Amino acid sequence: MRQVLIHPGEDGYWVAECPSLPGCVSQGTTREEAIRNVKEAIEGYIISLQEDGIPVPEDKLDALLLAV
Repeated sequence: MRQVLIHPGEDGYWVAECPSLPGCVSQGTTREEAIRNVKEAIEGYIISLQEDGIPVPEDKLDALLLAV
């Protein structure tokens, strides 16, 4: 289970990133496509770490939504 941040990008695409996996970012033309793409990116990221014998970081992000 990973937390993902999704937001509209500057170029009209949706950006999805997984903060607990540095550099694990994807995008899509729709929010749903960005979610599908980041799921694939997370899976690939974890597989690569495991193949290289590198420990997979835990997801320790404590998210808070704040209205200002």
